[in-house]
Amino acid sequence: MNLDDLTGTSGEWLRGSGPESDIVMCSRIRLARNLADFPFINRASRGEKAEIEATFKSKIIQPGELELSYLDVNGMSSLNRQFLVERQLISREHQAADWPRGVAIGPRENISIMVNEEDHLRIQVMLSGLSLHDVWDRINRLDDQIEARLDYAFSPQLGYLTACPTNVGTGIRVGVMLHLPGLVETKQIEKVFRALQKINLAVRGLYGEGTQAFGDFYQISNQQTLGKSELELIRNLNDVIPQIITYERQARQALLGEKRNQLLDKVSRAYGQLKTAHQISSEETMLLLSSVRLGINLGLIDDLEIPTVNELFIHTQPAHLQRLQGAELSSDERNIARASYLRTKLGNGRLPETE
Repeated sequence: MNLDDLTGTSGEWLRGSGPESDIVMCSRIRLARNLADFPFINRASRGEKAEIEATFKSKIIQPGELELSYLDVNGMSSLNRQFLVERQLISREHQAADWPRGVAIGPRENISIMVNEEDHLRIQVMLSGLSLHDVWDRINRLDDQIEARLDYAFSPQLGYLTACPTNVGTGIRVGVMLHLPGLVETKQIEKVFRALQKINLAVRGLYGEGTQAFGDFYQISNQQTLGKSELELIRNLNDVIPQIITYERQARQALLGEKRNQLLDKVSRAYGQLKTAHQISSEETMLLLSSVRLGINLGLIDDLEIPTVNELFIHTQPAHLQRLQGAELSSDERNIARASYLRTKLGNGRLPETE
């Protein structure tokens, strides 16, 4: 696998299927792990980081076993590193580092393992829809397979040792990415977030900590990693997410019942702008696609499918767009190219009916 193989596809987590996929874009679990014989990344020399990477590749990247492809992130251009961030395969911190590092990717992009991020290994599994127990089954097996070949840093008293104390213990981060335009439109979103923070759940933007929630997408995840088992932490999140889904559905139905014409107008304008614009920013595209995605799920648009919208979400991001165009583009050139790409992809769609 190389970046050319990924450019024209959209990945497992954007498949638009799985339980509750009208609201839950994907489920993700990440495990932080470190090798016992090396210092943490913030104390390791460049040579030790190179040795960590070489050890991982020699023990884990074996033909015909875990089916992982390895990409050297350190040797990539900034455009290609940004492409992997947009794809959710590496973090912004991994992108910005300047030492030996890489990422191992599974065949359907449902697995990625960052090597030499904040910890030696950040193991991640993502699936479309609300599938946390399925994700846990897969990442638990993968973690066991890796641990059978590498000696993890582990304390009988504390659990897995990690570079940041907030990850010590299980080293697990359980998260779901939600599309919540109904709660945003009805101005209930802040109330929901305050309730989540009271039970130690974090709310982040599309690309993790410190990022904005473009297109009404939010990541909800656990903050606690110590003192509870992995299954307890998964259960905690799994108990809360259905309530948020219920609130979002109620908000959508309220909009349909009380503000149907306004909603139709918003969805129609969004769809029309995407189909006819001659220059458009990625931020505006995300907002308009969010309205179109909502319109499809409420039956207001019937000639467009969720997987197509999900694909547009990712392919209109700056790095994806430039790789699809085969050239590096200025901001203005990207806005023109993005509009042209959207017109081409949505050319056969149909505007929603109005009353």
